[in-house]
Amino acid sequence: MEAITKRRIFYALAAVAVMVVILLLPTPSRIVAGAKTIVLSSSAKASLAVLAMAVILWMTEAVPFPITGLLAIVALVMTKAVPFEQLVRDGFGNHIILFFIGVLILSSAIGQTSLLRRLTIFLLYHFGHKPRIIILVFLVAGALMSGWITDMAVAAIMLPIGVVILRDAKVQPMKSNFGKALMISCAWGPLIGGITTPAGCGPNPLTMGFLKDLAGIDFSFTDWMLLGFPAAILMLPCAWLILLRVFPIEDIDLSIAEDDLRRRFREIGPIMFREILTLIIFLLTVFLWIFAPWIRELTNGAVDYLSISFVSIACACLFFMPGIGVFTWEKVEKEIGWGGVILVVSGLSLGMAIYKTGAAEWLAWIAFNRIGFLHPVLIVFVVVFGVSLMKVAFSSNTVTCIIIVPLLIALAKNLGIDPVLMAIPAGITSSLAFILVTSTPTNVIPYSAGYFSIRDMAKAGIWMTIASSVCVTASICIVGSLTGVIKL
Repeated sequence: MEAITKRRIFYALAAVAVMVVILLLPTPSRIVAGAKTIVLSSSAKASLAVLAMAVILWMTEAVPFPITGLLAIVALVMTKAVPFEQLVRDGFGNHIILFFIGVLILSSAIGQTSLLRRLTIFLLYHFGHKPRIIILVFLVAGALMSGWITDMAVAAIMLPIGVVILRDAKVQPMKSNFGKALMISCAWGPLIGGITTPAGCGPNPLTMGFLKDLAGIDFSFTDWMLLGFPAAILMLPCAWLILLRVFPIEDIDLSIAEDDLRRRFREIGPIMFREILTLIIFLLTVFLWIFAPWIRELTNGAVDYLSISFVSIACACLFFMPGIGVFTWEKVEKEIGWGGVILVVSGLSLGMAIYKTGAAEWLAWIAFNRIGFLHPVLIVFVVVFGVSLMKVAFSSNTVTCIIIVPLLIALAKNLGIDPVLMAIPAGITSSLAFILVTSTPTNVIPYSAGYFSIRDMAKAGIWMTIASSVCVTASICIVGSLTGVIKL
């Protein structure tokens, strides 16, 4: 038996053992929080036991992430923490799942055209004549694209273009600061852009779903953009300056790379009809996402069904309509990460179970109750920085969101704080993984090219984590306060 298999079996057994131990422990005494008493019920203790098992499996990757989510549902039912029917309603019956599926279809459709390649080459052709500017262009291009399609897809698009530039410039792997900075920018750009819209990455709609279901707060597509875009705009120059400072760029002749970009732009040829249709559907989707509140007002509530989930799935269907059909379902189906859908579904069920049983309230009070004494600005910073450090342990943005957001919503309600003040910073930061290569597949993709080491990314990532914490805090506290999205 291979050593890796033995290790996974050990971790799996250890996770189950931890769950059993927690189930057998005596119920803790009640907590008196002012005029309120917080009690850990038997179902809440069972939820915490299952959460502990899931966290260990997620951290060790003993079984695939989506399967761990499904195992958590099975364990919640077997421990009598939550009835199976309720778990199905909270997870599989949540409208956020349709939003997520619609976004994946949109992302897959765009990825099958040359639209993103045209945009990237256009930016590089016009602004990429100098090594330092090329790094900035990669950061900006990656950020612009990943607001609408998955981070991993954008990193996969940027990587081959970057590798062509480095090879034509005769840059050797591991020996060039330019190579290190450019490849890291292939990851950082998509990570930064992923926070700009709810469609950017999994934790964004998950956070909105938790706010709706657990706190009764409707956080709109526009509300998220009002906080996400300014944070990303602040982070981009920080990322650029950090990369240039940590990796001082050597003198490199990129004239060959520029000629190659000219040739590649000509090779793509004229824009195709299906690309025009894809662009129209994409723009229609974004328009409806942003302007749905105004459309409802203009129609006096007659068009009251334009939720982000309805728009997402309705516009996704347009790709396959007779006469409009741009792609075949068979091709799109193969490119959609259905494991991610399963993880979101099971994560919603687990998060809702932890909250509804009272486990989130109890655990949040034990771990974070002193945060209520801080100034609101410091609360946001502590949440952002804390979640950023959690990303070192969890190699899934969605998992990080599933674990922390329900806890923070429960804590905010206990402390009398606006849940948005704690949930949104956590949701935004769940996808920001700048330190470790293994923290997200978006980092692994450019790392696989071999131009930078794990130590290289960590060296720059520590500074970027601090900078991103400040940027997200500033956006939420300043822009959020000025626009009324956040109440400090």
